[in-house]
Amino acid sequence: MDEFKVRTVDLQQVQNQTRHKTDGLSSSTLVLRRGQAFTVTINYDGRPFDPLKEKLIFRIVLGPIAVEVPVSRFGQPSLTQWTAVLERSVPNPTGPRALSVTLSSPATASIGVYTLQLRVEARLSVKTHLLGQFTLLCNPWCEADSVFLQSEDLRTEYVKSDIGLLFKGSPGNIVSRPWSFDQYEKGILDICMKLLQVSPQYQADMGKDLLNRSNPVYIGRVISAMVNSNDDKGVLMGNWSGDYSGGVNPSQWSGSADILRMWAATQFRPVKYGQCWVFAAVMCTVMRALGIPTRVITNFSSAHDTNGNMVIEEYYNEMGEKLSFSRDSIWNFHVWVESWMKRPDLGRGYDGWQVLDPTPQEMSAGMFRCGPAAVTAIYERRVDAQYDVPFVYAEVNADVRTMIVRNGRVLSTSVDKRRVGALISTKRPGSMSMQDITSEYKTEEDENTYRGSMAGVTGRSTTFRCEPQSDRIMVTGRSITFSCEPQSDRIMASKGVEVSLQLLKAPVVGENISFNIIITNNDAAPKLLRKHVNAQNKEYNRNPTETFWEAHDDIKIGPKETVTIKHEISFKHYMLKETEEDSLVNLAVVIEDVKSQERVLASEEFIIRSPSLDIQIQNEVSVIINTPQVATVIFTNPFNVAVSGELTVSGSGLLEEKAQMRLTIQPRETIKKRVNFTPRMAGARMLSANLVLENPPTIMHGFKTINVQAS
Repeated sequence: MDEFKVRTVDLQQVQNQTRHKTDGLSSSTLVLRRGQAFTVTINYDGRPFDPLKEKLIFRIVLGPIAVEVPVSRFGQPSLTQWTAVLERSVPNPTGPRALSVTLSSPATASIGVYTLQLRVEARLSVKTHLLGQFTLLCNPWCEADSVFLQSEDLRTEYVKSDIGLLFKGSPGNIVSRPWSFDQYEKGILDICMKLLQVSPQYQADMGKDLLNRSNPVYIGRVISAMVNSNDDKGVLMGNWSGDYSGGVNPSQWSGSADILRMWAATQFRPVKYGQCWVFAAVMCTVMRALGIPTRVITNFSSAHDTNGNMVIEEYYNEMGEKLSFSRDSIWNFHVWVESWMKRPDLGRGYDGWQVLDPTPQEMSAGMFRCGPAAVTAIYERRVDAQYDVPFVYAEVNADVRTMIVRNGRVLSTSVDKRRVGALISTKRPGSMSMQDITSEYKTEEDENTYRGSMAGVTGRSTTFRCEPQSDRIMVTGRSITFSCEPQSDRIMASKGVEVSLQLLKAPVVGENISFNIIITNNDAAPKLLRKHVNAQNKEYNRNPTETFWEAHDDIKIGPKETVTIKHEISFKHYMLKETEEDSLVNLAVVIEDVKSQERVLASEEFIIRSPSLDIQIQNEVSVIINTPQVATVIFTNPFNVAVSGELTVSGSGLLEEKAQMRLTIQPRETIKKRVNFTPRMAGARMLSANLVLENPPTIMHGFKTINVQAS
């Protein structure tokens, strides 16, 4: 009989990927998860395989690292080393014969693109067969994997789901924006693997990088740096200037695939432009694609404490205008991600959610990246726990010291310990609603005693010098030194007069902004007061710019009286200059007691939200895979002028190509645009629509989740 001769090897792509829960991921290779067995079939000619006459050895290669795995007839798959076990011979008297071999990878294997070879060693010959490549990912379904997540519902949400909801705005006026993570889109997984290869760590020492890729802590740190382009060939260039010429306005992105494909197609030149929610959403895509459970987090009123003293200083003049004296700022919201992993480097108690922030804010060990910082370490104020816990702790816990100043003199001061990190949120699993996770980051107790030690940890502090007579602010380069009277830490809601602001309804672009100012005289004597109200435009991540509306007048108030004064700011006063999806306003009022010279301030930052688009599905209850469907996008022009712009409709697994159309809509006109689509993936899918108007320059969004049934 002829000798044993291997004809072909079948990597059983469909069966293996279904078992490994990687079906749907698009790659040029077989896609597997570590710590789990997979099966290959060896088709051969000649006599049956005889382990006494020939040896079968699999060679598994990752860059310069290679493992030789002899096929054994007896044995069990292992979670700690590569194994290959002969399952059975498949008898076929007429056609080719086949062997079935089960290979398994350790749960600590490095993730990457491997090459698989088979060597057949007989007495007189050695033949090597190149079988192809496979991509190995982390495995949150495997208990021995350091990213193991117990709940199937949470694995579905944080690994498999490609539908996102990002939260923006301010705590009292939250807007949700749809995002398509797109990890199943064509070529995206291969681009995510490329991102690891382009990293400075891989370029500097390939072997060391590949060995480290067994550890999700290391992977998270690499990806956090690679999503921004500040010190590598990273994916996105940040831009907060308002001028997005030469690129895409960050508010216009609605999914990760366009960004990642553009980056790969331009030989890894940074894509223009990103802001915090774009950086975070792209990182979420990459981490989910790599098999690491990840969710997008929004921290409302997020402190950017540049000098590490755990205090954000804010300055107003006596007219209620916010001044840009300080490099510190409070972002109305800031978006990062959390990834789920074990932290053996921190000792017991710090496994679970870890903060990773790809927005380039501060350097961490010489690169623009942040984390992983264990959420438990932030909660417990373990500022010595790596990585970057002090920075994230300040983002959710800093004090806000607000001062009214005139000619360099501090007129009054207040300290707010509750404003920063007022709400920390994420998308609720299995639902398109918000989940409040503030209590995972913060305790209710006053952390004041602890804050003194924070400045020493980060090595930077601001000086507060107190002298009885002097009350001056000196802006010196990067730091602010100001002197204050010993009593100057008085609360701004003083005994004599109190003031508050109240928005009467959530402001929408095109409508007036209506608000009340409520003033209370706590004294038993009448008062003459001066009222200064000021509204300024604001970017979400920094202090306000110019004043666009103000009102000043005198008020007489009786003893123990409360007065309510209504104001309206008309649309023409805040008409947008740049294309925005939501514009932010800093509104402040200063009340001055003419006699005592005492001043009190109330301020409110809020979002003017864009009108939304409505999407309706023709037969919503019976959307079936591979069956043509119709969606209708509906929009009513709320403006008194005709508007024109471009409508874009997209949906991963629903539309092969985006549907784009130019529109002109008359004042108060309602338009209905039909979009045909054929679902090609079952399960929860999302159709999203963006309308970018030129005048007024506004971006509007709408989305509809659809449950696609298998046929």
